[in-house]
Amino acid sequence: MWRAAFLSLLLATPAARADTAYVLNSGEASISVVDTATFAETRRIPLLREAHHIVVSPDGRNLVLGDSAANELIFLDPESGEIRRRERISNPYHLEYSPDGRFLVVASLRRDQIDIYEAGTLTLLQRFRQRDKPSHVAFSPDSKWAYVTLQGTGQVAAVDMANGTTAWVTPVGPEPAGIIWHRGKLLIGLMGRPDFVTLDPETRDVRTVFQVGRGAHTAYPAPDGRTLYATSRVDSRIAEVDADTFEVRRIFDIPGGPDCIAFDPEGRLYATLRWTGRLLILDPRSNEQAQIRVGRSPHGVFLVPQRPGVGADYAFAAPGAISGSRPMIQPITGGGAVARALPEAAPVEARLGEASIRVNAGTPGHLSTRPTLR
Repeated sequence: MWRAAFLSLLLATPAARADTAYVLNSGEASISVVDTATFAETRRIPLLREAHHIVVSPDGRNLVLGDSAANELIFLDPESGEIRRRERISNPYHLEYSPDGRFLVVASLRRDQIDIYEAGTLTLLQRFRQRDKPSHVAFSPDSKWAYVTLQGTGQVAAVDMANGTTAWVTPVGPEPAGIIWHRGKLLIGLMGRPDFVTLDPETRDVRTVFQVGRGAHTAYPAPDGRTLYATSRVDSRIAEVDADTFEVRRIFDIPGGPDCIAFDPEGRLYATLRWTGRLLILDPRSNEQAQIRVGRSPHGVFLVPQRPGVGADYAFAAPGAISGSRPMIQPITGGGAVARALPEAAPVEARLGEASIRVNAGTPGHLSTRPTLR
């Protein structure tokens, strides 16, 4: 009854019609396509092995996802969900474009490497060997720095994008996972503790700022720019957090292991539930929620508003774009087709060092096939 009541509420809201959620089912190599008006899975797109994370390309015209175990980068049409092309990429677990659109940085969790690609051509510019599980990537708004959590060593690595070197590596706490840029600092979830911590990239000072529960994972800025939503995969919670003070306003107990979150323009949350194979929709204004079954171990999720003048680049236009894994100094205006000019790509003049090696694009490597759930 609660599900029917919530669906009635959604259907009664004209602005809630015609959006599409893409859900990556890492446990069964597929993408669930969900119509948010009817809250029904309309189709399932097969993949090869194990997809985890999904982002929008710098021009807003493609959704880009990594099938990490298949060593593939897949480009989807945001409107139709059709696969436009596939590219060979070494173990793309977590991926993010730089805010200026020049680079794509990939964290290869199984192969213990961080790769920098030229975004337009996917030319591999630099590879950094890192100890034990590079996990998530975040950028500084000026695109000068990429920050990567090292889940196995409890550290964060800072990559200087101007010269292609690892500038520093610093400890932050056990099993760091999600990382975002927020108000001049880095906000990191520690899966080995209930804590979210901030890391000052200038002083490298680390401070615990709030707790959400065991298995603290990732924080996501809401479209209004005033709220963060943070997930706990073990205690199975979503925390609503004040973006300025880090005060935890509310805790939503959500059985199923909430992981990644996407938002629609009205601020509703779409969260993957890893352990129960479902997608949650939560309206924080009314506290109403509903769930739909998708595939096994759903991980990444991306919401594409299907409305006049608004498209996949809504992610760039939202006020929350000034905070996140790909923050922009100034979000673009409106939605739909991206009109901003991207700077001309330039090669990285990388210096070789102990933490990095230069390789050619498409270099093969050993692929571990042991089952994991991350």
